[in-house]
Amino acid sequence: MPEPLTAPLVVEFPFTRSLGPVQSAFLTGLRERTVLGVRTTDGQVLVPPVEYDPRTAEEIRDLVEVAATGTVTTWAWNPAPRRGQPLRTPFAWALVRLDGADTALLHALDAPGPDAVRTGMRVRVRWALERTGAITDIACFEPHDDEATEPTERAATAHASSPGVFADPVTAVTTPARLDYTYSPGRAQTRYLTALAGRRTVGERCPACRKVYVPPRGACPTCGVATDEEVEVGPRGTVTTYCVVNIKAKGLDIEVPYVYAHIALDGADLALHGRIAGIPYDRVRMGLRVEPVWTEGARYPDHYRPADEPDADYDTYKELL
Repeated sequence: MPEPLTAPLVVEFPFTRSLGPVQSAFLTGLRERTVLGVRTTDGQVLVPPVEYDPRTAEEIRDLVEVAATGTVTTWAWNPAPRRGQPLRTPFAWALVRLDGADTALLHALDAPGPDAVRTGMRVRVRWALERTGAITDIACFEPHDDEATEPTERAATAHASSPGVFADPVTAVTTPARLDYTYSPGRAQTRYLTALAGRRTVGERCPACRKVYVPPRGACPTCGVATDEEVEVGPRGTVTTYCVVNIKAKGLDIEVPYVYAHIALDGADLALHGRIAGIPYDRVRMGLRVEPVWTEGARYPDHYRPADEPDADYDTYKELL
């Protein structure tokens, strides 16, 4: 029995959000090397700022500038930074209460080692050389030797002359979301993928209900028993349902609109999905008979196209919708 396949996979997409007046002021302030908080109805200053009072749910807009120095309230050492984290060398994740604020901000703390970090240590912002209006405008925090400074004096370093009034405010941010992981499909789908590489589609039959599952799962989800009888299905099939895609995906060289469909391959009791091409998108329909199209060297069908057959009768696929 072949060993299960494994493959590195990456799921990545840009997340874009618009900013309200409070978040806009906060990020624009970072671009200008200024940290802003917001004052609640009971006088607390929250950093990072929020738009609604967490206790009363009232809208709050009273912006307050706080200092770029502060105190570590708690921390955790990160010995092996990962891709996309603020620093490439080991660092501490720290909650820092900036002078003039009543809440703590989470960010990276650059320190030579865990022995150099402690709760209560004084730190200051290290600004990024190039700032665009994002939390990364704070490159990290770094130790700051002002132990002799009284708390009241530290808070006094924050000033609030027209806080939040900046030219060219930041109104939206785009943040990349990315997940790197290693996927193993298991033995059943390994056999399925190996067969696909040979331009064959196989499923597995449940010994109890006799349904053929494609792709195979190694067990029948209805009966809860193992499936090990391999069954070749297709290559042709029937469109059971479909959707028209009107949004172009980044990095995908397919013109919109196009159609993705659930396709019940002949002999299968579970529909799989595939792209439909070779026909105008507005002529795709339920019951359309299709066949796979393979490209040179591909390990799976590139798409499905109409087969030279009449449409399937609804009763033949209604249980697979």
